[in-house]
Amino acid sequence: MASMIDHTGIGVADMARSAAFYDAALGALGLHRVMQLPEGEGSDGIGYGRAHPVFWIDRFHPPGVKQHTAFAAGSRAQVDAFHAAGLRAGGTDNGPPGLRDPATGYPPGYYAAFVLDPDGNNMEAVFRER
Repeated sequence: MASMIDHTGIGVADMARSAAFYDAALGALGLHRVMQLPEGEGSDGIGYGRAHPVFWIDRFHPPGVKQHTAFAAGSRAQVDAFHAAGLRAGGTDNGPPGLRDPATGYPPGYYAAFVLDPDGNNMEAVFRER
């Protein structure tokens, strides 16, 4: 069954600063810009994905509402790369890569990392080990 969510997104305060962060962090997960508004410029909105946008940043929605979004990673190495790229691109550590403790509510084999984007949104990459 396909995912029930087609796409989602957040408002950002500074498109250029946020685009630099998301280009790096999501690039580590194999996502890239697939759509820009205005076309070719991206000063109003940028959609990230593989074939179509699954995650948008835009200037139309209010920034700074402290959203949380988790992106699926294909491996522990991708989680590690997401975290490192996000920090290099101006993000703030909000939980280093590692297995999360089932005693705190995470399922067994939940390997994740958390980075706050330039607006304080909590971005996560997770690899669920089977």
